[in-house]
Amino acid sequence: QVQLVESGGGVVQPGGALRLYCAASGCILDHHTIAWVRQAPGKEREGVSCISSSGGIVGYADSVKGRFTISRDNAKNPAYLQMNSLKPEDTAVYYCAAVFGLGGLQEYKYRYWGQGTQVTVSS
Repeated sequence: QVQLVESGGGVVQPGGALRLYCAASGCILDHHTIAWVRQAPGKEREGVSCISSSGGIVGYADSVKGRFTISRDNAKNPAYLQMNSLKPEDTAVYYCAAVFGLGGLQEYKYRYWGQGTQVTVSS
């Protein structure tokens, strides 16, 4: 059974930065696409970024392009999300998700999910 655990969330002021981490157990995820998905209060889940198994293909939602960077290291943690120039509208619970093979930004494609980590951007 694949288990994903996110960490790195917290409270930050607008313009600040955070780095999220996704750790996996129960399976080696080197053949899986990994995504970061967020859910703000009262809103639907939104795919923020995804990265292919090799790390060679990445995708970003328009709302985070140029500010967020996804990466992975299959030997350590499966994935990271570096978030810069954070805005109050980035406030949400951020989930790490994985699926064998191809993925994308559509959150319904993902089979394995972590419990989420809270990111709050506020002055």
